[in-house]
Amino acid sequence: MATLDNRPGTALLVIDVQRGVVDRAYQRDAVVARVATLVDQARREEIPVVWVQHSDDEIVKDSEDWLMVPELEPRDDEPVIQKNYGDSFEDSTLEAVLAGRGVGRVFVVGGQTDFCIRSTLHGALVRGYDAILVADAHTTEDQTEWGAPPPDQVIAHTNLYWGYQAAPGRVAGTVDTVDVDFRGAFG
Repeated sequence: MATLDNRPGTALLVIDVQRGVVDRAYQRDAVVARVATLVDQARREEIPVVWVQHSDDEIVKDSEDWLMVPELEPRDDEPVIQKNYGDSFEDSTLEAVLAGRGVGRVFVVGGQTDFCIRSTLHGALVRGYDAILVADAHTTEDQTEWGAPPPDQVIAHTNLYWGYQAAPGRVAGTVDTVDVDFRGAFG
C-alpha cells in the first residue's frame, strides 16, 4: 500500500465540483449524482470527505462560477482546500490536511478530467499515496475546438491509462461507483 508512514486511512477527494467547472461538462447530472452517492457513502462509513475548490483568472474566488454545485455541499466539519493549480497538492494545504487525518489512500472524483483530475492523480502517486480514480464519477467539458478528443473519449482514455498505472509500494487504478469499498483492499 501507500509509501507514507503511519497513514493507513482513506479519504474521498472531491475535486472542483464547482459551477464554472462542471455546469457545461459531459454527463454533468449523472456524474454529480454519483459523486453525491460517494459523499453519502463516505459520511456513513466515517471516511473523511475532503473538498477541493479551484480559483484562477477564469474562475474567480467568491464568484458564482467558484461556488460548489447546489447538489453538493461540504459539511462544516469537512475541509475545503483552496487551490490555484491543476495538482490539488501544489501550493495548497491538502497534504497537511491528509497527513493530519492519517490518510495514505485517496479516491478521486470530480472535474475536470483532463486537467485537475489528471494532475491530482499523478501528484498523489508521486507523493506516495495510493490513488484510485472512480471511473464513472469524473467529467470534463468539450475541448474539441482546441484539438482535444470529445469528452467521452477523454474520460475513457483517462480511465484506461490510470487503470494500468503503477509505482513501487503504491496502488493506482480505477473502480466504478457501485464497487467502491473505502475500507477494503485494492490492487
